[in-house]
Amino acid sequence: MRASLIQMCVDPAESVNSRRTRAASLVRAQADSDLVVLPELWTVGAFAADLFATEAEALTGPTHEAMAAAARDAGVWLHAGSIVERAADGTLYNTSLVFSPDGQLAASYRKIHRFGFDQGEAVLLGAGDRAVTVGLPQTTLGLATCYDLRFPELFRQLVADGAQMLVVPAGWPARRRAHWSLLARARAVENQTYVLACGTAGTHADVEQAGHSVVVDPWGEVLAEAGPDEEVLTVDLDPAKVAKTRADFPVLRDRVLGLDVP
Repeated sequence: MRASLIQMCVDPAESVNSRRTRAASLVRAQADSDLVVLPELWTVGAFAADLFATEAEALTGPTHEAMAAAARDAGVWLHAGSIVERAADGTLYNTSLVFSPDGQLAASYRKIHRFGFDQGEAVLLGAGDRAVTVGLPQTTLGLATCYDLRFPELFRQLVADGAQMLVVPAGWPARRRAHWSLLARARAVENQTYVLACGTAGTHADVEQAGHSVVVDPWGEVLAEAGPDEEVLTVDLDPAKVAKTRADFPVLRDRVLGLDVP
């Protein structure tokens, strides 16, 4: 199974429509991959909170339309990163979209853990309320977004729901890049899964992005890592390695769930 992570640069000088067109072109260029992943909020920038309301769109809005067509043209499974979704009741969400190779929306995930500590995303956007997995022919994806990476409970639920590959689009700041790399490996090791963590490059809203998208295997080994600039990170994965790792070192069977911890 071949996966490509598109570490896009989010430049405020580039219009949203232009970046949407460019993202679609980048996806179409990965036709030799099985799975393609885009970053979090690449349309507006994860820290550009002043644009959330003005650039919000319906789940089936222009980004959905462009990404569905790109997935269909490339014949790939596409995790299209996330958009600012405007729900029917007006609530805004940080919502990820996953498309099948025929361009159908296979899954959507509203980010559960909102970053900002009483400002930005934490107060402007609603919170998702469910873990989401999606089955591919080769594996089962578990969906998470950026700040979710700091909350291992979500990933335990995803594994309980059958996830064998965790996909984490992000807009992670450069000043905490060490945490990004550490947490991606930790989630892979503790859950014995692949982790595909796809970030953004560049600077938006005066926040330098970490880049350094990374693919980690179920033993915690880094298979590929990007640099700080825009690039496409492509890696060949063996989905059977998840089951083999879990059989050779069956730590997950010793989980004790539902602990009443004060």
